[in-house]
Amino acid sequence: MSDAPERVVIVEADPACRENLRRVLQGAGFDALALATAGEGLQAVRQSAPEILLLSALSCMAPDLETAEHAALREHDVIAAIRGSAATDQVRIIMLVGPAAEDRAAALDLGADDAISQPFDPAELLARVRAQVRARRADSQLLARTRLAEEGQQMAQTAFQALAVTEKMTSDAVSLDRRLKIGVGAVFAIAVLMAGTYFLFFHSAKKDVQRTNATITRLEHGIMNQQVMLAEVRRLHDQQGAAGGVVDGKDELQKHAADLRAQMANSADGQATALQKELDETNARLKRLEKEDDSADNFIAKDVQSVCLLHVTVAFRNQDTNQRLRYVGLNPQGEPIQDSDGNPLLTLQGNGPEVTVDVFGTGFTVGAGRVITNRHVAEPWWDNDELGQITSQGFQAEISSIRAYFPGDPRAFHTEIDQISKDTDLAAMRVDMQDLKRPALSIDSTKGATAAGDPVVLMGYATGLAAILARTDEKTAQEILTQSGGDVSQILDALAHRDLIHPLITQGHIGDILPDKIVFDAQTTSGGSGGPLFNQQGKVIGVTYAILKGFGGSNFGIPIRFSEPLLSPVAAHAAN
Repeated sequence: MSDAPERVVIVEADPACRENLRRVLQGAGFDALALATAGEGLQAVRQSAPEILLLSALSCMAPDLETAEHAALREHDVIAAIRGSAATDQVRIIMLVGPAAEDRAAALDLGADDAISQPFDPAELLARVRAQVRARRADSQLLARTRLAEEGQQMAQTAFQALAVTEKMTSDAVSLDRRLKIGVGAVFAIAVLMAGTYFLFFHSAKKDVQRTNATITRLEHGIMNQQVMLAEVRRLHDQQGAAGGVVDGKDELQKHAADLRAQMANSADGQATALQKELDETNARLKRLEKEDDSADNFIAKDVQSVCLLHVTVAFRNQDTNQRLRYVGLNPQGEPIQDSDGNPLLTLQGNGPEVTVDVFGTGFTVGAGRVITNRHVAEPWWDNDELGQITSQGFQAEISSIRAYFPGDPRAFHTEIDQISKDTDLAAMRVDMQDLKRPALSIDSTKGATAAGDPVVLMGYATGLAAILARTDEKTAQEILTQSGGDVSQILDALAHRDLIHPLITQGHIGDILPDKIVFDAQTTSGGSGGPLFNQQGKVIGVTYAILKGFGGSNFGIPIRFSEPLLSPVAAHAAN
């Protein structure tokens, strides 16, 4: 796999069209060189041997654009010159022709590999360019295998000739010490073995990087697409309305009740009975929420200061070379340069940005500098199939950094893993709090602390970064994204300095209590993992760890007693 982006030489006399072609290809990650004349294009092809030549046919140009140089060197001359040179015969040629079918047919008859009618559609152009890149790559691989076979045959012939010469020398020099011949043979064998080992290792390392591309494409969030993030911010802003306060789910319940009543009006008797039962349950939940609206106010204001946002950055290290996986480089938009298939170009060499995955979670203080969260937040690769694929491809996921952000403080606090639970999805972390004082949350691990039907309050940074950005206006969000260049740490620092990092607070009820989990309906989502679950007395009874989607979705918390083995006696005493 080449670390450099595929190169495309563009020959187009019209300046506007030429610049448009260059911009489209450059934006897709290609190294595009735009030239005005066929002579310049032919010279560039001979000098740099690009993957693709995009050649505009004179037949589709306006008469005033056909220069004297073009008249002397027409498209068929360019194609013939390229096809006739061993150094450039692998260049794939795409011609831009007129709209008629005969124009495309004529281009193919001239020897072009493909033809696209003007005016072109950018998506179709990129698809055809990528198809030709893949075809050229296949041809190159076949040629490389052929050359390798030829070189192997030549090496074998050379070896046999050397062996014949050696045998002749041996027969002529009967006094030659036999041990010397064995030594020479051993040196030769070691050299062959070392060469073979190097070849296999180099081939294996490149193959590992190639296999990792597709997985990284799905996982990579470290270098953000600003427009995608801004669109998500708008959606969440419209969804959550004014920032802050307690989200109790009343709006959703009221809407569901209205939907049930509408269904009952048009349903058969048998179905109406089931709908009426569901409506009664929904109305009962609404009444309980209305009654308990103010129940959490007594402890929220104090305890919210002890719930932190955790930003975990995961990097990838090659298990054989011990080198970190990196991007080849970034395009002008600050995004990783991609190959023709849309995958980021990766390497184990150079000084490009490290490939990282950003994970967000929630933690809460249980003692001086001690924070409890989920294991899958502290070690994001734990029980994660996609990150597990990286490991199977020769790379080891590892923590690059962990930073904690507390409400009301502009700083990012260095954080390290302290202990990982062997029994459940929990972890303890140590935070360098510096001079920051945050009270430990009160916990209650007794059996009487929870009961089915009891109200609960949940705090967490659900939906992570986008939800926090949604708490400001769109202009400010755009300003933060632009100034940060999409760097997650810089975005978080800007949000912290604006005092925008606060957990989302949701309210609900316990649905069931099992030996190893608490089932509840307070709303949360990705990023809320590790958040504290409070009972009506303001004591932590569980830690959020899993979500089931759907109306009134059931979410799962780990009973807080499972965190006790992670805490030292001093910390456990302080937490109580």
